[in-house]
Amino acid sequence: MAESKQRLLALDVLRGITIAGMITVNNPGSWGHIFAPLRHAAWNGCTPTDLVFPFFMFCMGVAMYISYRKYDFQLTAKTAWHAVYRGVLIILIGWALSWFGHLLRNLVAGETFAYAAWTHFWPHLRYLGVFPRLGIVSALGGLLLLTFKPKRLPWVILTLLTGYCVLISVTNSFELNEENILSRVDLAILGDNHMYHAGGKPFDPEGILSTIPAIAHCLIGCLFGMLLYNKDGLKGGYIKGQEPDNWTRVTRVFILASSLLLAGFLLDYAYPINKQMWSASYAMVTCGLAGLVLALLIWIIDIKQHKRWCVFFESFGVNPLFIFCLSAICVYIMAATRFDVDGTTYSVWGAWYNLCMQPLLGDNWGSLACALSLVGVLWLIAHPLYKKHIYIKI
Repeated sequence: MAESKQRLLALDVLRGITIAGMITVNNPGSWGHIFAPLRHAAWNGCTPTDLVFPFFMFCMGVAMYISYRKYDFQLTAKTAWHAVYRGVLIILIGWALSWFGHLLRNLVAGETFAYAAWTHFWPHLRYLGVFPRLGIVSALGGLLLLTFKPKRLPWVILTLLTGYCVLISVTNSFELNEENILSRVDLAILGDNHMYHAGGKPFDPEGILSTIPAIAHCLIGCLFGMLLYNKDGLKGGYIKGQEPDNWTRVTRVFILASSLLLAGFLLDYAYPINKQMWSASYAMVTCGLAGLVLALLIWIIDIKQHKRWCVFFESFGVNPLFIFCLSAICVYIMAATRFDVDGTTYSVWGAWYNLCMQPLLGDNWGSLACALSLVGVLWLIAHPLYKKHIYIKI
């Protein structure tokens, strides 16, 4: 209970909004019927859907700074193990979810358990993805934070983003093609069968080299954590009991977020905003937007004390990864559970869209309603955990 009282409510709400958004964009009733803002940008550019993952990465960076305060940011065997253990655990959870979905799909297709669980899965396992990226960034970002200490983070971030920009420039890797250095490295190390294919081409949006700016992205979140909890902001260290007041927090966060947003849009002329490459401009713009939303939430919730509306999102925000895992499991099970209606075979998820939501609301609205209904069902699980102060840490 004592820990929960120290939580910054605005951060939990931002994280909850992000998780609700991730569940919504990942689970439409029909992938063929989606409103334009709920689609990813084809290559360069940024849609609202392209904000949810980087917003969560931003929140992870803020939370990382908060978490390592209790260790005084000292790199020891204990703190190094904590960073590596958590990162590996998140990666394994991602692979386990992938295995579970693959298993159910192949069993429904009539394959044997051994084939579905092992023979076909491992040769086609996508090594990287959302959870593996979160795990790698959590581990390496944590080790960098502990190694260089918070006050040197701006230089670490600048080095990572500048190095990535130079890499993209010298290899002329601005387009989605076979010559892109990101794709070439992933093909050489991971292999075609273990990569995501974008537009029919082997290109992994959570690939090896694009993890470099993603780590910088997370560390930018750590900078915002410093502004939120350090009396002297980016200049000083954390002193317990001397946290800044909320008006100071809002001012600091707003200034840094606005600066990042402006710098990111200017950098877009040379290095276009691109989620699949996780370009430096994309990291800066999305961190800037996340910071502005965080500043607004601190003003609304922690200063103006308008809290009643945010309980829905706070319920997601205190157990974000658990709820996100649960969403994937629910969809896998509903997609694999099938039955016949008038001679047509439907999955539970397919029937919910084709027989209920689509006839009632139409194609796009019905597809969105399916995604929102899943969010509602998961809230019925998340809210009791929140009410009982049960935090499932991953």
